[in-house]
Amino acid sequence: MTQSDIKRLSLILLFMPFALWILLLIVLPHIGMGVLALREKVAPRVYEFGFGNFIEFLHEPIYWNTLLRTGSMSLLVTALALLAGFPIAYYIAKVAGWRTRGALFLLCLVPLWVSDLIRAFGWILLLRETGVISSALQAIGLLNGPVELLYNDVTVVIGLVYTVILFMIVPLVSTLDGMDDAMIEAGYNLGGNGWTVLRRIIVPYAMPGIVSGCIIVFMLTAGSYLTPILLGGKNSSWFTETIYEQFITRYNWESGAAFGFLLLAFTSLVVWLGLKLSRQTLAGTIARS
Repeated sequence: MTQSDIKRLSLILLFMPFALWILLLIVLPHIGMGVLALREKVAPRVYEFGFGNFIEFLHEPIYWNTLLRTGSMSLLVTALALLAGFPIAYYIAKVAGWRTRGALFLLCLVPLWVSDLIRAFGWILLLRETGVISSALQAIGLLNGPVELLYNDVTVVIGLVYTVILFMIVPLVSTLDGMDDAMIEAGYNLGGNGWTVLRRIIVPYAMPGIVSGCIIVFMLTAGSYLTPILLGGKNSSWFTETIYEQFITRYNWESGAAFGFLLLAFTSLVVWLGLKLSRQTLAGTIARS
């Protein structure tokens, strides 16, 4: 066996676990879901292939409205996560010292040590009618009685931003950490103020991190299930709940699979439009972030 054959074999063995992961947990399940989505029930235990499950979606305005509402709410959560996460990421990457940076980054990781379910119930304990916030407002005299702060869009947005903000901070920190401080100093030396330096230097340099963070946050938000259901209650209309209803409540796996692919196609379209508007490429964004 030659040296090149050994290198080739080592490369194959190195990538084999990753390839098996992609094949067994992503490719094959999606193929199975695709076959299921194209299967139409024409009679009990009688199926034929077609696009009837997708046509069902087109004929029901409630499904369209739920999907568009999920997309718009996910974009709002992404924008708020960016606005809240960018100052934190900039402080960690460019202002804090080495020891402080590690401590701050660890604090950002702490919420991930708890599951989404526990974090959602934590918000319920804070915001419910007999929760901490309502009781505190009554204690200081701002309220005459208990108030229910749960089960509305504002609560869902707050809970989702809290859940996904770390996934915005991490790519921003990694991108801003590679930025030379001399670029910022040069901006001030040339007469620019803080807003000009931010707009002309910092934001363009951080754009790959911004785009990658927005993609991750948007996809995670649009595919979220627990947080919108628990914090939004019956007033929440999230497309993942519609998919769950098709699979579990109606036991209509064919429509559930079709709706899952429609959600994937919709979010992919939004990401593609975002890349076009920001004039970024997916490969370049991943490489720089």
